Amino acid sequence: MTDITNILIVGVGGQGTILASRVLAGAVQMTGQDVKVSEIHGMAQRGGSVVTQVRYGKEVASPIIPEGEADIILAFEKLEALRWLPYLKKDGSILINDQRIDPMPVVVGTAQYPSDILDIIKKECKEVLIINGLGKAIEAGNAKTVNVALLGLLARCLKIDKETWLDVIRETVPTKLLEVNLKAFEEGWNSFDR
Repeated sequence: MTDITNILIVGVGGQGTILASRVLAGAVQMTGQDVKVSEIHGMAQRGGSVVTQVRYGKEVASPIIPEGEADIILAFEKLEALRWLPYLKKDGSILINDQRIDPMPVVVGTAQYPSDILDIIKKECKEVLIINGLGKAIEAGNAKTVNVALLGLLARCLKIDKETWLDVIRETVPTKLLEVNLKAFEEGWNSFDR
């Protein structure tokens, strides 16, 4: 039995996955745990896949999550959720932003975006939480706060005090965007009761 928690954050370039991983890592550090983060940017600037691996516990040696070992996958986009599904533990949870962002092969017409992604994931996973992250961000006042709305949902699944999350957001987000990001976090937090 390991005391390490593995969280995989996946999305596409421009969605704010890197900021989300930094807030998560900051919240974990404030609890006194060891945390390791690995970021893979890929073709992020062109809407390509962005993956962040966050591992934390008493002592963490490596930042890399082995396939089939993620306790939670936080997916900022549906196709990315499906793409990284093999990394989820059999009894793990997957949190999905119900948003479609077409990858380049779909945009240029050489591939089709699967229409049954959520159905496939629901058949494979024990716990699937779906959130309209974009809708929550718009309700908060800015569509670009999807990442922080999704963090609000993730926070409900972790044993880290809500105030800790809010403190890290205050330290991480630029002052001019702070209020809207705090609202987005609340929207995500209130979208699910655990």
